[in-house]
Amino acid sequence: MASDNPGRPNFPGRPAASPFGAASPQAANPFFPSPSVVRPDASGPRPPSNPAYPSSVPFPALGSESFRPAAQGRFNSPYAPIGPPPTQVSPTSNYLQRFPTPQFPTTVQTTTVSGRPTGPPSFGPPPQTNEPTPIQPSYVASAAVPNFRPPPQAPSIPMLTTTQGYRTTPQVSPSPYFGRPISYAPPPPPMGVAGQHSRDSLQHPMSGPPIGNLQGLVEDFSSLSLGTVPGSLDPGLDFKALPRPLEGDVEPTSLSGIFPFNCHPRYLRLTTSGMPNSQSLVSRWHLPLGAVVCPLAESPEGEEVPIVNFASTGIIRCRRCRTYVNPYVTFSEGGRKWRCNICALLNDVSGDYFAHLDVNNRRVDMDQRPELTQGSVEFVAPTEYMVRPPMPPLYFFLIDVSVSAVRSGMLEVVAETIKSCLDNLPGFPRTQIGFITFDSTIHFYNMKSSLTQPQMMVVSDVEDIFVPLPDDLLVNLSESKTVVETFLDSLPGMFQDNTNLESAFGPALKAAFMVMNQLGGKLLIFQNTLPSLGVGRLRLRGDDPRIYGTDKEYLVRIADDAFYKQTAADLTKYQIAVNVYAFSDKYTDIASLGTLAKYTGGQVYYYPNFQIAVHKEKLKHELGRDLTRETAWEAVMRVRCGKGVRFTSYHGNFMLRSTDLIALPAVDCDKAFAMQLCLEETLLTTPNVYFQVALLYTSSSGERRIRVHTAAVPVVNDLGEMYRQADTGAVVSLLCRLAIEKSLSSKLEDARSAILLRVVKALREYRNLYAVQHRLAGRLIYPDSLKYLPLYVLALCKSTPLRGGFSDAELDDRCAVGSTMMTLPVKKLLKLLYPSLLRVDEYLSKLPPRLTDLKEIGGRLPLTIDSLDSRGLYVYDDGFRFVIWIGKMVSPDISRSFNVEFTADPSKANLPLGDNEITKRLMSLLNKLRESDPSYYQLCHFVWQGQQPREGFYLLTNLLEDQMGATSSYADWIVQIHRQVQQNAGSADRSNATFFAFSAKTSHPTGDFSI
Repeated sequence: MASDNPGRPNFPGRPAASPFGAASPQAANPFFPSPSVVRPDASGPRPPSNPAYPSSVPFPALGSESFRPAAQGRFNSPYAPIGPPPTQVSPTSNYLQRFPTPQFPTTVQTTTVSGRPTGPPSFGPPPQTNEPTPIQPSYVASAAVPNFRPPPQAPSIPMLTTTQGYRTTPQVSPSPYFGRPISYAPPPPPMGVAGQHSRDSLQHPMSGPPIGNLQGLVEDFSSLSLGTVPGSLDPGLDFKALPRPLEGDVEPTSLSGIFPFNCHPRYLRLTTSGMPNSQSLVSRWHLPLGAVVCPLAESPEGEEVPIVNFASTGIIRCRRCRTYVNPYVTFSEGGRKWRCNICALLNDVSGDYFAHLDVNNRRVDMDQRPELTQGSVEFVAPTEYMVRPPMPPLYFFLIDVSVSAVRSGMLEVVAETIKSCLDNLPGFPRTQIGFITFDSTIHFYNMKSSLTQPQMMVVSDVEDIFVPLPDDLLVNLSESKTVVETFLDSLPGMFQDNTNLESAFGPALKAAFMVMNQLGGKLLIFQNTLPSLGVGRLRLRGDDPRIYGTDKEYLVRIADDAFYKQTAADLTKYQIAVNVYAFSDKYTDIASLGTLAKYTGGQVYYYPNFQIAVHKEKLKHELGRDLTRETAWEAVMRVRCGKGVRFTSYHGNFMLRSTDLIALPAVDCDKAFAMQLCLEETLLTTPNVYFQVALLYTSSSGERRIRVHTAAVPVVNDLGEMYRQADTGAVVSLLCRLAIEKSLSSKLEDARSAILLRVVKALREYRNLYAVQHRLAGRLIYPDSLKYLPLYVLALCKSTPLRGGFSDAELDDRCAVGSTMMTLPVKKLLKLLYPSLLRVDEYLSKLPPRLTDLKEIGGRLPLTIDSLDSRGLYVYDDGFRFVIWIGKMVSPDISRSFNVEFTADPSKANLPLGDNEITKRLMSLLNKLRESDPSYYQLCHFVWQGQQPREGFYLLTNLLEDQMGATSSYADWIVQIHRQVQQNAGSADRSNATFFAFSAKTSHPTGDFSI
């Protein structure tokens, strides 16, 4: 079926490959077509202008006002026009088509283009054009040049960012069209931080930025209108110069000099490091105000978290707010008192902890006290922090052995992987282990150390489940290792002839709970068949295209049976965490199964259409990491903050016990949690606000510990300072969780519109700070700290959980990826939203010495089709999969290395890896990329240019900067945001629904640790 983009390869529009997808794509419906426009510079009457985008639709059906600007000819683009320019324009041609301008236009002509030519790329010079050169978007404002009037410019939308430092003059190219005169003004000085700068540097929070003198008041920045070139719809954006996060996530360090004792940002990141001092500032912030916490994140190299044991002294805490002693407490009265930095209470210092103060009121032993010099520390908890003896690490496996599980090879890989990890399970020699298998019946296994082989007991009554030999189903691994290994060796053969199609998953889950509820632990579920018997049976409800766009759309994305949420609450109460491994080539209802992981602090691993030849290494790696990574057991977490500030909602996979106590039966370094905060008081009077994260948990060695992270941020009275101190990673992480949660209670369109509305409001508010002093009608301005925010929001709207509608993603894919994104730390989430694209053919051909640094390969490339050269080989990496794209004109050495014959039908060609130096180096490179982030194993998919539908399915639909179907390109998105920012605030608010964020967590009465 033809694509909407003439000249581009044809590929299916349903669905795009999700991070979990691995099977070859099937034939599917194309994307919804977008309206076409004629070439802007074609002769004839000018096309009528289209109305501006409605602010409530994040993915408009793009018309003539927002199309990708024509780019200069590119000799190395695999899809660039070749040969002489076309001579006619078809009214049905797509507006994304690039049209080279004839070098010698003579008479008025009507040209038609039926499609983009295909074939080898042209090696001649790029075609000459007589179109005005677009202005490069400037990321800083202009420098002060008094009484200077540059030549007129072509209309454009330069993108202007403000910084606290200097400003430089943007490049200006001459144009035959007159624009507004340009003048330049010095930048406003950076705003002060309350309590840290002189009074002269402060201003009223509602006023604009200060101006240095009268000259700065009368002179302004360049002010260019949109689309004023006669007969042109080109917005004037230089697509190549748009801001892109090609360096990946950059952790904020702006406060490291002011607050050197803060914990590392990978443990705690705030959406802005400037805390507003009033409710009025909060109301003008518009973006989420909150934090992202990853309490067990892997420590930076050389910065291990110190362990402190107070022994007989007892842990030093504030007697009122229970804050732990930290570097920001102050000592007074000769060292006999200390003041809490959270609530300002003056506490007594016990005799065992007393130390004299020096002339600077610092304890003389401060350098020997890690809790007074480190932002992150771990305390050994005494017995009063325990309600029972510390639990041993416990792993219980609930395995589907129905016919589909056996035939797919899942059972074989799971048994093999568990056996290989037995020696590396944490907690030796205290580790406990147990197994249950199920199909239409439930199978228990007695593995007492006195047995030579396990005993299997079968319970066929799934309506009234009971547990035989309850004391012998959990065994100590060190004592029964031989019996366990014998069981795992025989498990695949025990069910190799099984023909049972049914799944009594619900009764098996109840049985596992009955075995584990005395100790707690981690329950690993391997599910291959939709539950069909007993309690918890699920319907084959699937996706219904008729409900999309209605108020009932969200129902297919939530649990179909209340049994799962109630069971999850019971599991959490007894300290049982659930990880779900789902395998199926059919509908699995991840929405229901994932509920078990959502409320128990677990996660979902999804392997659609599992095949042992394809998925074996991925399953072995991810299951092995799940079993062997360090885990915190029976944990609870609380985040404290300074007076006048409190957290209002929490987002992630956990159960909320009380208003601020998060229950986590098991937690590890790959889990992050987001939360929003608000101001309790009208005006904050303190110069700083402090935050402290406390995680009380049992280590695998059986020691009760408290991990504490402390950070301080300044209180500011200026909205501009809040924006300058913003953290894009934390903002995007919170927006992502809020949007996914909203998709579980409303339409996908509403979720996308909500996050777009918040970004537009924020940029409009920031624009208003400079609207009085400077005419900015033709510019989109934003703080340098948020220059990547529009792109990340576009990526979020195109992500698997939120994109499109019925035909754009499989329902199980949506739910599985959404569940994963709710738990990802900031760095991993940003990589998933904006993956890396690397060109590696030069590295492979040069055959340099052994790869020691990934920087040797070269920088990341923009995610656009223009980055692909038919002579190159590229690696696309989103953290969950690799896509290896091979151009048709790749060097013969590389082509021979992969045994690829491009002269044959590419859809039938095979791609075996030859045993040669080039393929070995490619595999070494991929392994190096995997080692840089071992959380997940990236499956490798090879595609080559022109191979359809694989090329479109795996790569082209994921080049998010390009327009695909009814979705916006990056340039269109910027134009849309710019126009909505310029709209009247009142009309924009009336056309968008208010963004609500509800906490889906439920509470239950249980013991509350004072952490």
